[in-house]
Amino acid sequence: MQQQPEVITDLDVASTTKSVMKKLPEVTLVFWIMKIAATTLGETAGDLFSQTLKLGYFLTTVVLFLVFVVTLVVQLRSRHYNPFFYWTVILSTSMAGTTMSDFMNRDASAKYLSKGTTSLGWGPQGLGLGYPAGAAILISLLLVIFAVWRLSGMTFQIRDIVTFRGEALFWSAILVSNTLGTSMGDFLSDSSGLGYAGGALVVAGALAVLVALMKVPVVPNVLLFWIAFVLTRPLGATAGDFLTKPTAKGGLDLGTMGSSAVLLVVLLGLMAYAHIQERKDGIAERV
Repeated sequence: MQQQPEVITDLDVASTTKSVMKKLPEVTLVFWIMKIAATTLGETAGDLFSQTLKLGYFLTTVVLFLVFVVTLVVQLRSRHYNPFFYWTVILSTSMAGTTMSDFMNRDASAKYLSKGTTSLGWGPQGLGLGYPAGAAILISLLLVIFAVWRLSGMTFQIRDIVTFRGEALFWSAILVSNTLGTSMGDFLSDSSGLGYAGGALVVAGALAVLVALMKVPVVPNVLLFWIAFVLTRPLGATAGDFLTKPTAKGGLDLGTMGSSAVLLVVLLGLMAYAHIQERKDGIAERV
């Protein structure tokens, strides 16, 4: 009896393409835990280079932006989702976003520099725009990216992003949103009078509202995702400041080096866990 040829539908092709071309992770609880860990490390590591090592906001921004470009190229050239590649880019955007925000918003005045310091590193000390103006610029830039994204006709669902253009728009939005989140976190912890713990509680409360809105059908989950993505950055920023700043300012005074080392170990552990889970899922799909 002659064997009938196998019929492959368009749905099968799309499913196969997604399994092969998947470049971004599923959004789960572990995803958000890793996001907060990466952004907290981004805050402490950014401050380590620019402030503790006194490289300054300008030079550190240039160096960390180049690091971001290198990690992004590795991610874009990868043919499938790799947790180490993906979360390294998230970390690099968080570090670059920290110093980009500081360079935009701060200057060499005593308000921003530690006691007895009159300058910080080589190059311009900062633009001194202030948090409101800096946030307005970053929000406008983020809206432009989303407008271009919408006009391109590509999906906002990150699990369905499988093209180079889609990834480029995604990572552009990530870099700007992490920079914006840093500005928000610094404003809440430094300028609002809430302090580090108070700022973290405000952001945590806002995130709790977003979780509740997930149960409301009329609110798009994609919108909630991007708001949450922005808000988890100030949560990481305030948590990082709480770990590193002196006790006189309401922090734990653990220092940028010690805090960054501990957070790096935590993030690497989470990356390893995500990698193991990804391999298990891949084996299960093949079976």
